[in-house]
Amino acid sequence: MSRNEVHVEVQGGEIVVALPYSKYGVTYYKPTNSPQLLAGRMSLKDDPLATMTASDFPALAWRAANAKARELGWIR
Repeated sequence: MSRNEVHVEVQGGEIVVALPYSKYGVTYYKPTNSPQLLAGRMSLKDDPLATMTASDFPALAWRAANAKARELGWIR
């Protein structure tokens, strides 16, 4: 895993996305009757040791979470 690849894990009804070797992480869930994921818990404080900024992480995490949700059949 490169230092810019996120780790994606399914925990019950949530998708947790984290950037290894950093403090960045976000949890997504899909409410019933919603066509998309929503972000829940987020840890996006600037991390000087991370390979990206706190403002760059959410877009990367969103793409990874949506890919996993499609794989699971949660969204189209």
